[in-house]
Amino acid sequence: MIIQTSFGSIRPWQIADAETLAVYANNEKIWLNLRDVFPHPYTLEDANAFIRTVIAQKPMTIFALATPTEAIGSIGLSINKDVHRLTAELGYWLAEPFWGKGIMSEAVRSFTEAAFAHFNLVRIYAEPYATNQASCRVLEKAGFVFEGRLRCSAIKNNQIIDQLLYAKVNC
Repeated sequence: MIIQTSFGSIRPWQIADAETLAVYANNEKIWLNLRDVFPHPYTLEDANAFIRTVIAQKPMTIFALATPTEAIGSIGLSINKDVHRLTAELGYWLAEPFWGKGIMSEAVRSFTEAAFAHFNLVRIYAEPYATNQASCRVLEKAGFVFEGRLRCSAIKNNQIIDQLLYAKVNC
């Protein structure tokens, strides 16, 4: 899946993206808003391992956000199973130099529209940390609806925190 955007594209990750990925992902501000599976510090070895893993996915569900010259972030889905098989969780991050430019709102909107069709989904949801108001605004601008607060639902950086539940449905 390749999606053309005003900033460039949403496209499969490539081995050539590893160096840029390692630079942009090695940012504590990004790490603080992601799950702990996203390492910090983020090394070139982490970047290469991540790219090898996502290139091997079947189906591919994690993609690069890229300008015409470099990868600047990532967006992807975790497709649920069993009775939730038509539902997926959305995750994303963007390199700090590109924050506040509307890139992620456009990416989330474009990606979720394509994902509904490509993966035959009826629900896509996200669970940003309650402290991440920028991510909440991204989701709202992309047409996601706030459904509730998940109290004391995660531990990040040794603090128990709330998450907020946003969803977009296609049914």
